[in-house]
Amino acid sequence: MSPENKQIIEDSVKNILKAVGDDPNREGLIETPARVARMYAEVFSSLDQKEFTDSKVFHTTDLVNGENVIVKDIPFYSMCEHHLLPFFGTVTVGYEPKDGKIIGLSKIPRLVDFVARKPSVQENITSQIGTKLNELLSPQGVAVIVTARHMCVEMRGVQKTNSQTTTTFYSGVFRDKDKKMEFLQEVKYN
Repeated sequence: MSPENKQIIEDSVKNILKAVGDDPNREGLIETPARVARMYAEVFSSLDQKEFTDSKVFHTTDLVNGENVIVKDIPFYSMCEHHLLPFFGTVTVGYEPKDGKIIGLSKIPRLVDFVARKPSVQENITSQIGTKLNELLSPQGVAVIVTARHMCVEMRGVQKTNSQTTTTFYSGVFRDKDKKMEFLQEVKYN
């Protein structure tokens, strides 16, 4: 984040604090604008990157076609683009390789972080993860399940604490009912 943008955030936070009736110069709030600017730089870090480039695709000579590769319960944090409040949860990603083409396992959580670190909605995060894996691997299919708690649902509005939202993405072989059920059984989501 540029120094100019950092200053814009700090000034804006001071104005918000004034607007809600607090004193941005009181002891507990003096450093808050700078903290918020640093926090925004971190949680919105993907906005500085146009493309996900932290991937490594491998080719294996062992037969992996027809087998699922699954990374479960990847934690993520994001910010709702409607209220700029956090939502967080887990992502489970599975794919069925094609022609021995696989991705480094650590790259899947990195993809989740890349997609989540910008203002978004859960539905978009889910489809962007699946779409990007399809682009990188051209697999036989991709399955993505995202389950999250939304502070815009829990803290304001309907105020339904601990409610969870689940979104899914299925492509290729995972659109087949039997293959989808096999995947859900493997990850125990049914």
